[in-house]
Amino acid sequence: MRVKIHHEGTPFLITMLAILLVINAPLWLWVRPLAWAIASTAISAMLYLLVVNFFRSPRRTFTGDRKNVVVSSADGTVVALEETFEDEYLHCRCIQLSVFMSIFNVHANWFPVDGEVLYIKHHPGRFMGAYLPKSSTENERSTVVIRTTGGQLVLMRQVAGAMARRIVTYARPGHEASIEDHMGFIKLGSRIDLYLPLGTEPLVKIGDKTTGGITEVARLHPETSHA
Repeated sequence: MRVKIHHEGTPFLITMLAILLVINAPLWLWVRPLAWAIASTAISAMLYLLVVNFFRSPRRTFTGDRKNVVVSSADGTVVALEETFEDEYLHCRCIQLSVFMSIFNVHANWFPVDGEVLYIKHHPGRFMGAYLPKSSTENERSTVVIRTTGGQLVLMRQVAGAMARRIVTYARPGHEASIEDHMGFIKLGSRIDLYLPLGTEPLVKIGDKTTGGITEVARLHPETSHA
């Protein structure tokens, strides 16, 4: 089965492959015993395959009921599910649902709901571990607000981690949001925060694994909306 690589990773993978060839070729040509070359090449191959896995770009089809559904924006693990106050755009109490992505996860990000993109803003910041609660407000991050087809507002935040140094957001105000489409990419360990209206029914719990574009993480109540 052919593995599709996300375009964000192509330059990095080409550079990495060139570096690994430069390191390993001399070992095969001039270093004896060959065990050194074999060991180095095996380690290099495993490292390269790990990075290839990170930059995979899967296309996924959601087959469930799309009405009022909230789908995970990322592959990873649910690390936060709590009521909190969102003070950047919504300015009200919400349910925060966060998914942490390790270096072993695909790092493409999907829209969590169908609707229309209303707001985009990138914030420079720190690069603390993305699993820390304060990373949501202090780390490098990008905020996207979507008005769902049912009229509710859902805020999605891409948060950089300790190793992440680039957040890419493709969404723009006025764009149509679809849960089957990529809305961005984060390079290396990071997290996605979703801020949902009070009254939303969570369908996951802390520790659950999610698949971006597939796993239903919540159901919006049709009568809930942010003021």
